[in-house]
Amino acid sequence: MASVKNVVLVHGGFVDGAGWAGVYKMLRKSGYQVSVVQNPTTSLQDDVAATQRVLAMQDGPAILVGHSYGGAVITEAGRHPRVAALVYITAFAPDAGESVATLIKDPPPGAPVPPILPPQDGFLLLDKSKFHASFGADVDAETATFMADSQVPWGLGALSGAISEPAWRSKPSWYLVVTEDQMIPVAAQRAMAKRAGATIVETKGSHAIYVSQPAPVAALIERAAKGGA
Repeated sequence: MASVKNVVLVHGGFVDGAGWAGVYKMLRKSGYQVSVVQNPTTSLQDDVAATQRVLAMQDGPAILVGHSYGGAVITEAGRHPRVAALVYITAFAPDAGESVATLIKDPPPGAPVPPILPPQDGFLLLDKSKFHASFGADVDAETATFMADSQVPWGLGALSGAISEPAWRSKPSWYLVVTEDQMIPVAAQRAMAKRAGATIVETKGSHAIYVSQPAPVAALIERAAKGGA
């Protein structure tokens, strides 16, 4: 695969695209054209549509990157002809017929359980008092408090949206396994990455590694863009 110069970044639930700022700056400094999708996180269908609109604007092949729930979005949206490869950042990588809801339904004993509050009007939020420890333990306290207070409600339609045909079956993929994630168990990350046939890199960090440690995230994206195995 020839080197790709376009990168499209897709955020997950409870947050917006602003968290990609550090990764964005590093990739831009390395000469990449970077676009950040602002998912409404109302339904998987809406988020896939938002992502594909950004892909359609690219002037050539693109690396499509998803964090957390954004992995489900890129799994569905990634069949777009502009997508050269997929990069999962501690993300869900569902198979056909699966959704984030089915993947998190039966956590194994001892696995971290996200502090998701009961739905209100069809939307979910994380318990603010537990946000720092669960979502971004290695994010500085001030930033974590802001992230908790500026949460984007996550629609039940996004959580339950099922994949039709996973893009990882037809596109090369890379996966950053984050070993101290308290939102997606590390065993689940490894299993999804292996099933997708992804090139796997592991690093220490929290679920919000793209905020706290943009360097290893940007490095994996660059590796995918250069077609490294």
